[in-house]
Amino acid sequence: MRILSATAAALSLWALASHVAAAESPEHYPSRPVEFIVPWGAGGGSDQTGRELSKLLQAHFNVPFPIVNVPGGTGNAGMIKMLSAPADGYSVSLLAWDTFALLASRPPKWHMSDLVTLGIVIQLPSGFYVAEDSKFKSWADVEKAAKANPSGLKVAISGFGSPDDLTIRQLAKSGVSLKAVPYAEPGERYSALLGHHVDLLYSPIGNIGNFVSGKQMRPILFFGTEPIKGFEQIPNARDVGYDISLPQRRALVVKAGTPPDIIKKLSNSLSAVVATPEYAAFLKRELASPESYVPTEAASKLMESDLQAMKKMAGKK
Repeated sequence: MRILSATAAALSLWALASHVAAAESPEHYPSRPVEFIVPWGAGGGSDQTGRELSKLLQAHFNVPFPIVNVPGGTGNAGMIKMLSAPADGYSVSLLAWDTFALLASRPPKWHMSDLVTLGIVIQLPSGFYVAEDSKFKSWADVEKAAKANPSGLKVAISGFGSPDDLTIRQLAKSGVSLKAVPYAEPGERYSALLGHHVDLLYSPIGNIGNFVSGKQMRPILFFGTEPIKGFEQIPNARDVGYDISLPQRRALVVKAGTPPDIIKKLSNSLSAVVATPEYAAFLKRELASPESYVPTEAASKLMESDLQAMKKMAGKK
């Protein structure tokens, strides 16, 4: 009887293990909530993008994609959290170019080979903004003040090594010296400008649209290649003699080593949700490119091109 009982117990455990394995196999993925890491605080552009995608992916898969905000280290803390999880598709992360730029100037402990890009999901221009009541009425005013008082003007940025930081360094080479002041939380950057603790804010336009429409902030210079609809009177850097056009992009990534079938399932699902009218409306609200989405293979090539451009800005080979 003891032998029969032991055999029955072993068979039960085997059956349970087989059931769990089947439930976790690619054809059954996802069978439980998928952690969606946003390596920034609540309220910023990455958080807004993550929550929109989370909502649409949840509806697509019929399982929760709970947002987990992990600010710190210019997005590095969130990336480390994602890379510390198993490579099983149950932890995905938004990778903003603020964090991606670290690979060009301040190499973190992870590499691009540690990630698989599911697709670039948003592309939008960045720029400098001032408070509505700022004494600076044009970019020419900022240039004049910066040249008269090197490093006297403060700029709120997302972190050292970010595109914000690289842009400021590039401007310094042309004689416009600004002092970068990093803030990990998006809300802190916005408050710093509105409270006149800094003179300028560097931000993608979609992040602070409400402040602009509410007449609390106004753009003074963009870093794009074309005029921004509704802001045609605001110059791009190239219009005033600076060859800088580093857009903000954000991609959805998973840990390398995730089973190919799960990567394919996630990539195909991402392609489907970004093609919905809901996501198109989100891109419009963010003043982002309607052609923002770039699938996996093309995204990898674009990322490599951007990385080389950022290394050049950082003075790296």
